[in-house]
Formats: sequence, structure tokens, C-alpha cells
Amino acid sequence: MDALGWDACDVILVTGDAYIDHPSFGMALVGRLLESQGFRVGVISQPDWTSAEAFRALGRPRLYFGVTAGNMDSMINRYTADRKIRSDDAYTANAEANRRPDRAVVVYSQRVREAYPGVNVVIGSIEASLRRIAHYDYWSDKVRRSVLPDSKADILLFGNAERALVALTQRLAAGEPIAQIRDLRGTAFMVKRGWLPGEDWTLQDSTEVDRPGRIDAHPDPYAMEPQSSKPNADGSQAIRIVSLAERIASRKSARERSAIRLPSYEQVKDDPVLYAHASRVLHLESNPGNARALVQAHGERDVWLNPPPIPLETADMDYVYGLAYARQPHPSYGNAHIPAWEMIRFSINIMRGCFGGCTFCSITEHEGRIIQSRSEASILREIEEIRDRTPGFTGHITDLGGPTANMYRMACKDPEIEHSCRRLSCVYPGICENLGTDHGPLIKLYRKAREIPGVKRISIGSGLRYDLAVRSPEYVKELVTHHVSGLLKIAPEHTEDGPLSRMMKPGIGSYERFKEMFEKFSKEAGKKQHLIPYFIAAHPGTTDEDMLNLALWLKRNNFRLDQVQTFLPTPMALATTMYHSGKNPLKKVGRDSEAVDTVRAGRIRRLHKAFLRYHDPDNWPILREALERMGRRELIGNSPDHLVPRFQPGVVTAQAAPGPKQAQAARGQRSAISAGSPGTGRASKGFGKSVKPGRGGRAATPASRSRGR
Repeated sequence: MDALGWDACDVILVTGDAYIDHPSFGMALVGRLLESQGFRVGVISQPDWTSAEAFRALGRPRLYFGVTAGNMDSMINRYTADRKIRSDDAYTANAEANRRPDRAVVVYSQRVREAYPGVNVVIGSIEASLRRIAHYDYWSDKVRRSVLPDSKADILLFGNAERALVALTQRLAAGEPIAQIRDLRGTAFMVKRGWLPGEDWTLQDSTEVDRPGRIDAHPDPYAMEPQSSKPNADGSQAIRIVSLAERIASRKSARERSAIRLPSYEQVKDDPVLYAHASRVLHLESNPGNARALVQAHGERDVWLNPPPIPLETADMDYVYGLAYARQPHPSYGNAHIPAWEMIRFSINIMRGCFGGCTFCSITEHEGRIIQSRSEASILREIEEIRDRTPGFTGHITDLGGPTANMYRMACKDPEIEHSCRRLSCVYPGICENLGTDHGPLIKLYRKAREIPGVKRISIGSGLRYDLAVRSPEYVKELVTHHVSGLLKIAPEHTEDGPLSRMMKPGIGSYERFKEMFEKFSKEAGKKQHLIPYFIAAHPGTTDEDMLNLALWLKRNNFRLDQVQTFLPTPMALATTMYHSGKNPLKKVGRDSEAVDTVRAGRIRRLHKAFLRYHDPDNWPILREALERMGRRELIGNSPDHLVPRFQPGVVTAQAAPGPKQAQAARGQRSAISAGSPGTGRASKGFGKSVKPGRGGRAATPASRSRGR
């Protein structure tokens, strides 16, 4: 600030991450965007939260403090699915743990208020976004209030909030009080109970919206309505055909001035059915084209949520990703090892959003279902910047992707249909006939990227949506021939219809079709390549029998998974609603509506995870016990056809003493599984050894974390 001649910052951003000046990291993107609008921006990275002193480092900002936990929810960052504290942090120099507090948004906001009473506080990014209403919190095993009353922030920005961020900052700079800024999409704030933006607004109870029958049926373009109250000469009523555009415009006008009151925090915290109902309504009101404002009482005040932000156009995306990033960690870290940076520094985000709607994944709640794509020119320019400016570049671009690898430039064929649609997924239970699935622009991008001088190889590291890929054999061939570095990650998640239907994932048949194409084109290219599947243990709707069938499928297909993950309930996700309430919010929710089997006991969760690693001797005792309980003793034996052996390596009993051949087989199998101690997940046999945790319900990899997963 002294070098720049600043007496004060306009905006000070507080983050729980190490500062990396790269567009994949939220604070860099926000800071550079505000800087491009002429604002003086400071960043306080990973402050000591035990006192307010660290928050005074840059003085009092002229406009506001912007507070975020970082690229991940702080609880997911700090704890495993078993609620055990993690030993490292991918977003910290040298992966040092414990550099951020639990519920960082709340803690940082409180310290900011302590440092500067009365200062404006704006909260945002994924932790605030996923906790904007009353939500089930897995780590405390209870429903918590919205983060707004707990943090005492003035306003919350949810989703990808560039539009709201710039507008809010400009209006504050013009002298408008923050308490009067109530009309920005993608914002949430606290108001007096019963407050409405204007006299012409209506407030509707959510139970009236989610009633039996179809919800807000699409307008019928052939419907006939009276043209006037005057009858014809013969006494008949004059009629006319109302156009679809006219009906949509009329309904849209009314919806823009209406809000839905969800059950209050006090109601949902004690009533799982009302919680599931509120979750269902929130997700149905998530399309920016038709979403209404939502209101939820917290005591004597309301949390008011404006409709979601309008997605960025391609030109806007190009602007945001083309700002003057240094593309490196802050120099103060020296040569420190920052895993998230090392994972992402040679990869490029080409799009945002995901219309898959997987219930365990947080992408939809944060980035939305509408795909926002960068232009080809913008992406190719960033590749050249990596080549010219990023230290250590050897010619390998590690990813051209985003939340998914192959949704680039995909959209609904008809904008009017897209604006009125209320489906939770464009690809479940089948791919919507209105969805454009053309992979042509992506194929063209791949080919042009490979032609850039200095680029030797481009790998695709983002997860592939294989049910879309099989619609384009040309794309699969292009991908397999040029962009797979031996292993390609893919996410069938399960094999059984029960859990798949609760995940909103396609059946295993889609995976099999893609596998055939993958192997065919790999053979034609003369390459030996393998698919790396992701699977989730203990997802809502999963029974012991489901996990057994998955284990048998893995064994038949010679998969020995190295790293696997138990379902982790993330705030606001639909699968989390199933976990907490035992109800299915994908269907109408009521006292007698469909119940969902939910695995909550620690021992059963460990069993489901053990099924995924049936080959690990440490899991054999719990699997043998379960198989006997399930009446499946025929799967216990010492032949290759059995799931687990009768004996335990190193344990000899009079009843089940292994013979010389059996003992030799056990020793060989154990050494093939792990070169170290059992369960460490090293040197696994087969081509499952690189399976890593992934999205939403699993601990994300640094690459996926930095995309907001």
C-alpha cells in the first residue's frame, strides 16, 4: 500500500487459502475483477483467527470486508468422511494443517467485526453459498441456521457472483447504504419478518407450491382464453389463441414479483419431513429463468434469498479469465510446496456449471445447471500464457475441462424451454430430447490446442460424462487417441439401480457401452489404456446387498480399487437431505412418502467401504461376518471364485488351518495388494490404483477443489 501510495483499500478480501494469483482460485478471480473496475483491493490470507489483530493488517476498508473460507467448505477441508481431522491441507503452503478454523466464514466475520465495529461485511464463495439457508451439518449432526445470522454479515453472495459483486461494489462506492441494496440476483440478507420489496409483491407458502400433481406445468401454446368480456352476437364467447411467448411473458412478470416462504429454521430443525420439503422446493427454484425469491424465518427475522444469478455470457467469461493474473503463488511463500497449485498450474478451466444434477455433488447448488463456456480464442490464449509465463512448463497441459470434461458449449436447443424448465437434471433418467449434445466444438478445440507450438501433450483430467460421450463416437476416438495418458477417470458410482436412482446417475449399461468404445479406439491407436472408475460407499439408498453386488462386479472385472471414499453429506445437497431426513426429495415429500434406506452407523459405513476393497486382508473379517449374516456363505472360500478366503493371513486355527498352497496364495495376494502396511493404499495390483476421491460426497482432489466442488 505504501509503494502504491494508497491511504486505504476500497475492499479487503479475507480467505482461508494460501494466495495463488490464478483464475482457478476464487480470491484471485474476485480480486483481479474488482481491480479491473478501478477498486483498490487488499487480501489477507490465512489470518491468525485467535485474535482480531491480524484483521487490522491493512487498516479499515473504505467499502467492505469480503470474507470467504476459500475454495472449499472449511469443514470438508479439515475433516474426513469419518469425521477425523485431516493431516494436511492442499491449499496451504507445505500442505500444513490447521491454518484455518472450523466454519471459517463465521469465525473470520466475527473477528472482522471485532477489529472494526460497524464495517460492512460481505460473505461469499462455496462455504457461504452452500449454507445460505438452514442446512443439515454432518459434523455436528444437526440442522444449523443459515450462515447469515451466525456470521452477522450484511449480505451474502451465492453462486458464481461476478455480476452481483461488481454491482454491489459500484453502488457502495456511489454512497448507497448496504442495507438498502436488496435487488441484486444471487444475494441473500436478513430482513424484518414479513418484509417485501414492494407493495405489488406476493408471498406464497411453499406447501402451496409443492402440491399433488405437476408443479407449475409448462404453458400450453394451444390453449384458448377469452379475448374480452363481451360475448359475440350469437351469445358465444369471443376466443383467441394465446401465443406461447405471450403466456410465458405473463407468467414471468408475475413470478418476478413473487416469493416463496419455506418452513422456518425452527420447524425444519425438529421435523425431517419439513426439512426434506424445504430442500425440494429450493432445488426446484434453482433455474435463473424462472426461479422465485425464497424466504425462511429465523426467529423474529427472515433470511431473504433473491433468485440465482444470471449465468455469464461467453464474452463475460473471456473477460474474467483474461485478467492480469500473475499465474503463480504469492512470492512470500518462496519455494513452498502447495499441492492445489501444483495440481492445477498447467490445467485450464474451459467452462462452468453442470446439468448432470448428481444428488451427492455440490456443483449444481453453487455453479448452477446452465453451462457457461469460454471462447476458443480465450482458451488457446491461456495455453500460450502457460507456455510463456508458468515456471516448470515442459509442454504438458494437464487438463482442458471444468466440473466435467465434455459439457463444453452444450445447452438447451430452445432458450424458451430452458427458461421455463424445472427438471433437476438434463440427463436423468435419460438425456433430454431438448439438450444439445454436439461434441463438435470440443473436438475442434482439442485439435487447435494440440497445434500450438511448444505444446507436446494435452491430457483430460476432469471427470468424463460417459453417457454423453457415447453419443459422439468421433469425440471418444479423439479423446482416446490423443488425450488419455494411460488412465482415464470415469464415475459410474455404483452398479445397482437402488443407489443409482438416488444419485440420479445412469445405469451401468452406459458405462459398458463407453468401455467398449474406449477399448476399441485404444486398440486402433495402438495404446494400452485403462478406465479408472469412481465408486461411492454408503450413499443413501444403498443396502448391504447393493454393496455386495458391486463388490462381485468389481471382482468379475478385475478391479482392485486403491483409494475409495465413503459418502460425505455436504450442506444443501439432495443426497444430504436423504441422509438426514430418510425421505426422497426427488419425489413429492410427505409423512407417508417414499423412505430412503440410510447408512448412518459407523460400523455399517465401514462395511460398505470394505466391500469396495474386498481384496484387502484387513477387510476380510468384517466381510466374512457380513456374508454369514446375509446368508451368503458360498462367497467365503479359498478359490479364485470366492469373494474372501476362509483364513486370515498370519492366523492359523485348528478349524481353518490353510494348507501349503493356500498359505502361499495368501502371502502372494497380500504382497500384490500393498507394498507397505495393509490399508495404506500403495502399489495396488491392477489398474485401479490411481482411483482418487472426487466430487461432493467425497474428499475432492486439489484440481476439483479449486473448481468449487
